[in-house]
Amino acid sequence: MRVLNYLELASQLDRSGIGTATDQQRAALATTDVEVVTSPWPDSPVDAATALVNGGGVFRDYDIAHCNLIGPGSVAVARHAKRNDIPLVLHSHVTREDFAESFRGSNAVAPALGRYLKWFYSQADVVLCPSEYTKGVLESYPVDAPIRPMSNGVDIDSLDGFEDFRDEYREKYDLDGMTVFAVGNVFERKGLTTFCTLAQETDFDFAWFGPYDTGPHASKTVKHWVENPPENVTFTGWIDDIRGAFGAGDVYLFPTKNENQGIAVLEAMACGKAVVIRDIPVFEEFYTHGHDCLKCSTKAEFRRALELLEHDPDLRRRLGENAKETAAEHSLDRVGDRLVETYEELLDGTLAN
Repeated sequence: MRVLNYLELASQLDRSGIGTATDQQRAALATTDVEVVTSPWPDSPVDAATALVNGGGVFRDYDIAHCNLIGPGSVAVARHAKRNDIPLVLHSHVTREDFAESFRGSNAVAPALGRYLKWFYSQADVVLCPSEYTKGVLESYPVDAPIRPMSNGVDIDSLDGFEDFRDEYREKYDLDGMTVFAVGNVFERKGLTTFCTLAQETDFDFAWFGPYDTGPHASKTVKHWVENPPENVTFTGWIDDIRGAFGAGDVYLFPTKNENQGIAVLEAMACGKAVVIRDIPVFEEFYTHGHDCLKCSTKAEFRRALELLEHDPDLRRRLGENAKETAAEHSLDRVGDRLVETYEELLDGTLAN
């Protein structure tokens, strides 16, 4: 079986959630018998021209088309797949709801994006999405295609050795004591204001490991906080090795307002970190308050959770140990098995909604 696993704008999406999810799909499939190609186009313009002269098309040959983004390249692949009876998988990493509060103007664009996504995803033979929550969101548009929830998974092996980075990264960013941290792109949707106001009300060191935009695409909120951070908050920007973040930090704080799954939460759990998250619907299906995380709804609850974890190292350790077990349930082996199962059902016509 030959599968196109396509991510347009891949270089711009490096280290993003979508880029990580795509990388993990490919890593998961590498342990199977599936042959993966990552571009729908021939390797060079000469190859494309030769194919056209010989009566072929400009697309490579593959048995399944699996697209991870929603732009013009993915639209072209979708149209080619439909014209040639190639099963089409569209992976929903983007929804109207989680696009809001990301970039300048994203709230205004979100309604039109929802209409576009309804049309785009409805072309699929199956839509994959990271959670039951996201499935419900897509059904509300409504998307007219079978929708199958499937965890993005977590690449546990890629985090090996994170402990070795602790001293280097804590010294580099001047971190001391129980360090509260986040990982990923800096967006207001991910709880930026809550993160910073909690820092103002506590004495812990806070660090957000990940890139941020202060240019014309940045929201006013992001520009305000990264240019005027509280004294105990560090925005690191891009870091060379993400393991440094998980080595340096102690308590993973993720007060996100909307999420389709949240890969960085699973990464923190895989590293045995105590995790504090906002109590939003998507997390209900994955995590249990008091067992592998602490869930909070208000800023006061977040503050009490952080104070509790500082005063009770045994609780911090227990939550981290249980979190590692939870992360193991999202291994890439399981992701690979689910992907292969879906592809095979598409090819033999047995896929059910």
